[in-house]
Amino acid sequence: MPVLILLPPSEGKAEAGTGRRLDLSRLSLPELTPAREAVLTALVDLCAGADDAAARDTLGLSEGQRGELRRNARLRAAATAPAGRLYTGVLYEALDLATLPPAAERAARRSVLISSGLWGALRLTDRVPPYRCPVGARLPGVGALSAYWRAALGPVLTAAAGNGPVLDLRSGAYAATWTPRGAVADRTVTVRVLHERTVDGTPVRSVVSHFNKATKGRLVRDLLLAGVRPRSADALVAALRELTYAVEEAPRTAGRPRQLDLVVTDL
Repeated sequence: MPVLILLPPSEGKAEAGTGRRLDLSRLSLPELTPAREAVLTALVDLCAGADDAAARDTLGLSEGQRGELRRNARLRAAATAPAGRLYTGVLYEALDLATLPPAAERAARRSVLISSGLWGALRLTDRVPPYRCPVGARLPGVGALSAYWRAALGPVLTAAAGNGPVLDLRSGAYAATWTPRGAVADRTVTVRVLHERTVDGTPVRSVVSHFNKATKGRLVRDLLLAGVRPRSADALVAALRELTYAVEEAPRTAGRPRQLDLVVTDL
């Protein structure tokens, strides 16, 4: 089994799709189709309704973002794009999927899953339209998306992990939708990026969003370019060190994912 790489989505997305309309039956992880249909219906109904203010409040949108409601209301008829091209945030800019050589691109298609408040999880080749649906939202008829997806994703992502290692790079809100348990947890590696700088001669470390996202994108790109195929969490950690990342590992707890700190000083 290839390493399973879990990524967060990004708020930044392509402005429009360029291909066929959405077809849920053609998405990967088909076990999620009923859950996807329920969330999609709830989101479209919310955004097509008469109460714009309530819809914006639910999705955390400002008055100036009312266009996102109109976009969501038309999701079923909108043109789609592969998920690998849809997301355009800092992590995806650093990953730069479009410039990967063929072997690395094939590895990305096999390994990467992108979390989503609307779709649950997507492969890079899954075609979906641009949307706005944060995982922290509570949709009418569905409830809190984090809890909703936690129930749906557990068996699906456990099966997707197979017997191989898992590199979990999701942000906290998306990580809450699936927590690896048991044997899968023992094969899972989570990563925190720390920016180290010197203040008055003393090293100071902090979590900085831009460093975190860009470093995670570069890390995945480097693994793909190197053709790394680790068969265990130990081999995955060793591969990161061989790629010259400054890795520090927290004390391990049985039955819990391994926690790594990647220390960076610049981008």
